[in-house]
Amino acid sequence: ITNTTLTLHIMLHGLWPLPQAFTSSTERYPLNPQAFYFGYGRQSAAQQGCSVLDSAFRRYFSLIFPDYTDVGVDALSNLLPVCVLDNLSVSAGQASLKAETVWGALRGDYNQYILKDMYKQRVNKSYFINKTEIEDFPRFQFRGILLDTSRHYLPVQAILKTLDAMAYSKFNVFHWHIVDDPSFPYQSSSFPDLSSKGAFHPMTHIYTQSDVRRVISHARLWGIRVLPEFDSPGHTTSWGKGQPGLLTPCYNGGTPSGTFGPVNPALPSTYQFMARLFKEVSSVFPDSYIHLGGDEVDFSCWKSNPDVRAFMQKMGFGSDFTKLEAFYMENIVNITSALNKTSIVWQDVFDYHERIPKDTVLHIWKGIPAKYQEELSRITKAGMRVLLAAPWYINHISYGQDWRNYYTVQPQNFSGTEEQKKLVIGGEVCMWGEYVDATNLSPRLWPRASAAAERLWSDEKQTSNVDKAFPRLQDFRCKLLRRGIQAEPLYVGHCKHEYQGV
Repeated sequence: ITNTTLTLHIMLHGLWPLPQAFTSSTERYPLNPQAFYFGYGRQSAAQQGCSVLDSAFRRYFSLIFPDYTDVGVDALSNLLPVCVLDNLSVSAGQASLKAETVWGALRGDYNQYILKDMYKQRVNKSYFINKTEIEDFPRFQFRGILLDTSRHYLPVQAILKTLDAMAYSKFNVFHWHIVDDPSFPYQSSSFPDLSSKGAFHPMTHIYTQSDVRRVISHARLWGIRVLPEFDSPGHTTSWGKGQPGLLTPCYNGGTPSGTFGPVNPALPSTYQFMARLFKEVSSVFPDSYIHLGGDEVDFSCWKSNPDVRAFMQKMGFGSDFTKLEAFYMENIVNITSALNKTSIVWQDVFDYHERIPKDTVLHIWKGIPAKYQEELSRITKAGMRVLLAAPWYINHISYGQDWRNYYTVQPQNFSGTEEQKKLVIGGEVCMWGEYVDATNLSPRLWPRASAAAERLWSDEKQTSNVDKAFPRLQDFRCKLLRRGIQAEPLYVGHCKHEYQGV
């Protein structure tokens, strides 16, 4: 094995996700933490005072040199932030990172290319970097992680830690499935009873407006968008506790049973409430997208309710309850469109009805490959954009290396034209919360989610071999541990830093 090949092997070993193009030579430059600092290039459109990059400089210094905390962070490395295209060049005396946006600059991740000589005596720890050229850009624009904070409340600190880990794997969307049947932890300023009566606890198990701002602010500094989901008309049991008259009363024969089903789509008051709630949500969550849910609606309660059946006759829906759901979802989409938000909905909405705005994004969550490939084909044929989540429900666990299954997913492997395949804008790893809370969130999520991260970022052909990916992911998992992320092991072995300095 030549020195060049050996160097490239070392450099690539913990590199995750794999860059689009990477060259490295045996030329090695030592790094002195006391002389190392970040700064802005003269040509840069961004300069000191750019909060995103100023914050990143401080963060990355401590990641690169974890043993040095009292050194200034200001440029021996010139950062030129001018996420579409990254170019990292390392040569004697300086490194430069050129990007079209600040978000692209964030993804440059100097830290992945700097190695530490751990075999010297403890007092002589040294750092070095090889002469390197990298060109990089993401394969898909949407690379998401879903957290479910209704089935188990996740403390804000657990969410912030997840955002940190997401950034290390170049995920850029936090899909916050914030409310659902079990609990309504979002504290609404317009409807405070929703959380005071619908949360597990009205004081300890809620997300205040301040908590939400903190999550959004933290995510922004990592280059992560926060996509809120308020799923309806199903999955809304907790909503009814604080908003009487919102849910459909279920009937047993000719009398109310005392139980309630999905949101009542027959009442004007329903849409008045939703318009007011989503107006608030739109102002609290600044992202241009909002997730409206629309999945798994149980029609049995609607069928039992005489008022709902009478409404269906009046509307000419007959006994087709998919038309009633479509009517409801169209109204909700129109409400959010009026607020200048683009809607994302689960695939059920398309399956039942196609009369939704063309810019709506469909989220595929059902089925094994043959099924979701068929759905990808159908939805993109209709000219709709899609997100793929079905193969990445990683709340499901199994004995063994299930990350391999997530790694081998091919999001564009379906029957369709090239134009159709361009309508797949990305994918999402989903961590549903029935059996997950802050005690096991991190090890269940990492590094298994990172397998999907590389699939969504890197070139598919360059990353088609699972066995070749294994040592890189194993080393990346050790890197996550060193950064304080409790990532579970992939298989037998150990991390080098476990015996550092011995």
